Amino acid sequence: MIALLEAHRAGLYARHQWLPNVIAGVIVGVVALPLAMAFAIASGARPEQGLYTAIIGGGLVSILGGSRLQIAGPTGAFIAILAGVTAKYGIAGLQLATLMAGVMLVLMGVARMGGVIKFIPAPVIVGFTAGIGVIIFVGQWRYFLGLPAVEGEHFHEKLWHLVQVLPQAHAATTGIALLSLALVIYANRVPGLKRVPGPLVAMVVATLLQSLVGLPGVATIGSAFGGIPTGLPSLTLPELSMAQVVTLIGPAFTIAMLGAIESLLSAVVADGMAGTKHDSNQELIGQGIANIAAPLFGGFAATGAIARTATNIRNGATSPLAGIVHALTLVAVLLFLAPLAASVPLAALAAILFVVAWNMSEVKHFAHILKTAPTADRAILVITFLLTVFADLVVAVNVGVILAILHFLRRMAEVVETQPVDAQELAAELKQHGLEHLPSGVMVYEIAGPMFFGAVENFERALLQTHTDPQTLIIRLRRVPFMDITGIQTLDEVTAKLRQRGVRVILCEANARVHAKLRRAGVLGGDTGEGHEERYAEHFADALRLARLDAVVADAGHGGLAGIAGRFIETSRRYLGAGDAP
Repeated sequence: MIALLEAHRAGLYARHQWLPNVIAGVIVGVVALPLAMAFAIASGARPEQGLYTAIIGGGLVSILGGSRLQIAGPTGAFIAILAGVTAKYGIAGLQLATLMAGVMLVLMGVARMGGVIKFIPAPVIVGFTAGIGVIIFVGQWRYFLGLPAVEGEHFHEKLWHLVQVLPQAHAATTGIALLSLALVIYANRVPGLKRVPGPLVAMVVATLLQSLVGLPGVATIGSAFGGIPTGLPSLTLPELSMAQVVTLIGPAFTIAMLGAIESLLSAVVADGMAGTKHDSNQELIGQGIANIAAPLFGGFAATGAIARTATNIRNGATSPLAGIVHALTLVAVLLFLAPLAASVPLAALAAILFVVAWNMSEVKHFAHILKTAPTADRAILVITFLLTVFADLVVAVNVGVILAILHFLRRMAEVVETQPVDAQELAAELKQHGLEHLPSGVMVYEIAGPMFFGAVENFERALLQTHTDPQTLIIRLRRVPFMDITGIQTLDEVTAKLRQRGVRVILCEANARVHAKLRRAGVLGGDTGEGHEERYAEHFADALRLARLDAVVADAGHGGLAGIAGRFIETSRRYLGAGDAP
């Protein structure tokens, strides 16, 4: 409800704002009409259930969501998932899975997981949306060409069976489908139809043609579903059992994950077009409530629709009022025009989905990534695409994200450096402390980059494979932004091995977070270096002082007591600012 209240505070419900929002809402409602029915049929539901979803889901998201301009309803991205759920569990199973997904979305919003979209790389998103586009395109061959129903659980099986029955294409159905396809694409070029949505033109022309001519063998909503009932749906509570809930957890999670991704993407697009800023967590809560309510009134899964949201903005919408009007427009259609839908050819809806599939596939964007992206990103794109088409959307997204994470970790590990720092590089700092060169037997190493599990091998190799062991090793941590437990343990293990080889280790210059982690893990101690704790110096100058004292102690056997005293006096003067020692 945040967007609704923000719009009120911004004065967007003033009387002069009503007309542009009402006009935008009516236009989007008209655009949603054929799409909602087409998406419902492609998902294995009845056409009116798509309208119920657009009304309930769209209205609640506009009222309770986190984006002022979001338009929600059934979308093409859901088709591949919902059709599979319906085929396996029936429409009742789909509705129960939707309700469970709604609960998951609400919990995600409450847990403030709205930023999840930031962690899904572009090649994964483009890959799975293009894959869904291919699935929708092939899935509509049957209605576009008037083919008989085919069997097959997997995409390649259905594709092969469709190819086998292609010679049985119905001429009249194909003719209406081609006419509808042309109207969807080119209707806006016809004088007087520029502002009329192409899908609506195609549906109206195809419906009039079929009503007047009555072409035999052309499937319509009336012949396939018995038409659309007039009136609004009633509240129906689903039958719940623990066995059903357990069985549908997987499909419900898939619906919730895709709903979150698509709705947040749509909200981002809306922000970019209108200059607004959405609340991602509230958007998830609004989407969740919508998906809980929609199946209770005969609908199914709904999410933010990018194309309809963009249409809403282009036609002057400035507040959630447009989304509410969009839902009311569909209510008016159900109440007054439902009987006319019986003559709508399914081929016309298939033609509309052909265009939806093409737009979803983003062929130009897909090709651009293949041409210009790094090799790893191209591989992730193709793998995600192929897994979406031939396996499963959840598998595709999970594998794509995991591959992207592993690639990122590998690249991060490559940039973490553990390098010796010579006296020439330290010249300016040494001069500040009255030194022309490093004390004898002292070596300085610097770690640059995050010390995490993927980078510890390079660190360990760099420190342990030195040609000669120094007397004292100073390890500078100033360029280490963070450490995980693997990095901390490896640092502890490496310093322990160095101690066994007679090397004194001094850690220095860690930031506050790294310092706290090292101390909590027991790696750091005081200046004495007792036990297994490493000595630590806050500043490089302090580390040099400790290293100089190490040199004094190491030389004890060479100069006797007098030598120790002389070196101690020199060290005190230089590093402790003691003046003339007594």
